[in-house]
Amino acid sequence: MNSIIRRRMVVNESLQSQIQFLIEIDKLKTIERKTRIIHGDRLENDAEHSWHLAMMALILQSHSNKEVDILKVIKMLLVHDLVEIDAGDTFAYDTVGHADKYDREIKAAHRLFGILPEEQAEELLNLWLEFEAKETNEAQFASSMDRLQPLIHNHQNEGDTWQKYNITSEQVLNRNREIENGSETLWTYAQQIIQNSVDKGILTKSKS
Repeated sequence: MNSIIRRRMVVNESLQSQIQFLIEIDKLKTIERKTRIIHGDRLENDAEHSWHLAMMALILQSHSNKEVDILKVIKMLLVHDLVEIDAGDTFAYDTVGHADKYDREIKAAHRLFGILPEEQAEELLNLWLEFEAKETNEAQFASSMDRLQPLIHNHQNEGDTWQKYNITSEQVLNRNREIENGSETLWTYAQQIIQNSVDKGILTKSKS
């Protein structure tokens, strides 16, 4: 077999696995979150959530505490919830579900990213792991987007998810405090949203 035919076979195998991966991740559109979209009555799905976070990062990058590689941030945000195709969406305030969340998701990460050619599989897995660790500037800013977006949705939706699941202001504050790690400016804004939600009566103030 000559080298040209061999290269074509490798390219074809690589392309086939890439297309297979892209078909597989279309399932992300079927994974519903607990948060309702702002301009409608239906729940948001994971694909919409990931797109919205990527746009938020692009628009809000000037508010990051530290300089970030915005392309890397966007890659993380597009990748971070793909594991929920297998693992499902774990509600932010579900303490029981969070007990084995990482184990379910790392298994899913290896299966999903493993569909791709080795180099791309390694890149996406490392991006997912970096996001989960929340240690780098990029991961911290990406995580800030992931926390801020549902907060904005709930504020715009008259506290829909908060009221449905009896979530208190203390829980919301504790859940979203890590926004500050990526952006002190956006954390200040988030606290204003939370206080405004309490004042409007759409978020229950924690009992002292």
